[in-house]
Amino acid sequence: MNDAIHMIGVYTKTIMKSWFQYKVDAVLRSLAVFLRESTGIIVVYFTLLKFDTLNGWNINEMLFLFSLLFVTYGILILFFTGLRDFSGTVRSGNFDRFILRPRGLLFQIIFVNADWFAAIGHGGLGILLFVLSAGKVGVVWTPANIIYYLFAIAGGVLIQGAIFLFLATLNIYLLETGSLKEVFYWNARKFAGYPISIFHKVIQAGMIYVVPFAFVNYFPAQFLLRKEDMAAYPEIYLYLTPVVGVGMYLLAYLFWRVSLKHYKSSGN
Repeated sequence: MNDAIHMIGVYTKTIMKSWFQYKVDAVLRSLAVFLRESTGIIVVYFTLLKFDTLNGWNINEMLFLFSLLFVTYGILILFFTGLRDFSGTVRSGNFDRFILRPRGLLFQIIFVNADWFAAIGHGGLGILLFVLSAGKVGVVWTPANIIYYLFAIAGGVLIQGAIFLFLATLNIYLLETGSLKEVFYWNARKFAGYPISIFHKVIQAGMIYVVPFAFVNYFPAQFLLRKEDMAAYPEIYLYLTPVVGVGMYLLAYLFWRVSLKHYKSSGN
């Protein structure tokens, strides 16, 4: 265990030196990510200035909903960059190098890289949105609510990490899964920025049961805000984010372990 912790420290120190070798460039790239992601928030803001609410959600509640999405991704990408970019690792043949090393494969993939620019850009935006909205949405931040919030964040990170792990595992069979990632992660994430109650029932079902982004931010936000549109869903969903996160990750990890037996080098 001590050896593993030491290796994590070495990996982290090396990665940070690499990403922040050029400090001005690092600041500008993180800022670029922040501004790019902010554009969608700005569109929502000006839309709600015109229409006041979106299916009962006002601007501060929408910002709170978005904050959960960005904070969880900011944490996620510190640990799962290697899985996000795993198709390139397989195609280049670098995965073979991981196999030959005396370390767990998933351990190496998770800790060998971290997209600090995305983490700072997304995470910084999420924290800003939380600061701007958390005091204006009527939430009483009791110890119980704070603990719930922290568990919801952890569950949201695991849910998205499980999606990345599942899609990364498919690269063992398909080599390239960029289109699948676009459909099942990035496009689904765009829907997750809004209350799922505004969408068609088919999309709602997909966001709950297929790619469960609803448990990343919608149901945790509903636990704290208790909006009227929650009446369309079972109340138990408010408490399931950590359970869904752990369950999905264990299933994705099992799929990973089984699939490794079928891995064949790309030959590069």
